Parts: sequence; structure tokens; C-alpha cells
Amino acid sequence: MKKTLISLILSLSLLACTTQKGKKDLSASEFQSEIKSAEAGQILDVRTIDEYNTGHIAGAVLADISSNLFQEVTNKLDKSKPVYVYCLSGGRSGEAANQLQQMGFKSVINLSGGMLAWQSANLPLTTNTSGPAVSEGMSLADFDQQIKDKKLVIVDYNATWCGPCKQLSPVLEAWVKEQKGKVELIKIDVDANQGLAKAKQIESIPYLEFYKDGKLADKQIGMSEPNEMKSNWAKILL
Repeated sequence: MKKTLISLILSLSLLACTTQKGKKDLSASEFQSEIKSAEAGQILDVRTIDEYNTGHIAGAVLADISSNLFQEVTNKLDKSKPVYVYCLSGGRSGEAANQLQQMGFKSVINLSGGMLAWQSANLPLTTNTSGPAVSEGMSLADFDQQIKDKKLVIVDYNATWCGPCKQLSPVLEAWVKEQKGKVELIKIDVDANQGLAKAKQIESIPYLEFYKDGKLADKQIGMSEPNEMKSNWAKILL
């Protein structure tokens, strides 16, 4: 019985290793180097069509993971060859990579940090030339002017598709309301303000910045337990 249990544990361990073996996360520069040898159609942009049209990696095929398009595109790919995936910050592409592994793809490469990391590294993008020109949104100069002379400010960088951003938002909004006007909250959609996100080298969301008298006092990447975050916000600003 004991030998059988040990054998079962070893088998499960080997299976887990096998599942992870074909998947890897690469930095923007590493991702760029690898896709130079990618087969046509094997680079997937799993964002929405609007995001894709604002700028995408040359050679990437639109395969929106939030729609049926993802399944339609991936069904036509060669599972024996490497497939490369990316999104805005790495969340959706991580999910896509897991699905691709389950579908039987032997090698799946995910862009860690997504387009935020790619733009932060000043790597090139191409645009959908058939679509209208898209503004990069607020500039860094515009942003600096907006927070100038403000006493206490929290800037919340987010995106409509970002799950953690949606979890953080009500906690943040409630805390700011409790401060009875002492703290101002500014929300910035990184999809609509990609120029600003690039200038600030934002590679992951949710991302918060805390300003006192127009100067950056601290920042928060991601989120933790609500009470812990609120206690930290009070220490930074109050």
C-alpha cells in the first residue's frame, strides 16, 4: 500500500512537471529575440480588436481571448511549433497560455508584463493602417500639470478588463470617501493613455501612485488584504 502511494505521488509530480515544461515567460527583450524565428500566424495578440488596432507587435494575429475568435484562430495553428502570446499586462495571455497547453501545444511562450513591458522597453509597434489614428491619451506633461499644487492625491492606473483593478476599486473609493475631501482620487485607464503608461514605465496593473503636494510619495503595485492596504495608505498620506 505504501509503495503504491509513493508511486502515485511520483506519477503526479512528473505529470505536473510535464504540464509546466512546455510553457515559459519571457521579458520583452527576450520575447522580441524569440519571435524573429516564429512561424507565420504563431504570434497571438489576445487583447480586444480596439486594443489591437491601437498598436501591436509586427506579425501578431488578433485572437481575442474574451471572444470565440481565440478558439477559431488557435484551431488553425500548428501545435508542434512554438506559439507566442501577449496582452496588455500579462494576465489574459497567462490564461491563454494555460488554455493552449491544455489544447496540446508543445511550446507556449508568454510575454511577461505584456504590452506595458514592451512599450516600457521602447520596442517597436505596428498599427492597423486601415483604422483611424489613435491618440496616446494624456502626456506626462499633462499629468504633471493635473496634479500640480494638489495636497493629497491617489492615482489609480487601471483597465476595464482588469479583474484585480475591479476588486481594488470599491475598497479604494470607499477609503477616499472616508477621508471627507482630504484625499483626491484620480483614475487613469492605461488603454486610453498608453503614452503616459509608457512614460511612467508601468508594467503591471493595478498600480497606484501617492502624491503629497504634487510630489510622488510612494506607490503600490498589485493589491493585498484590504485592511492592510488601507492602513498603509493612511501611513503614506495622513
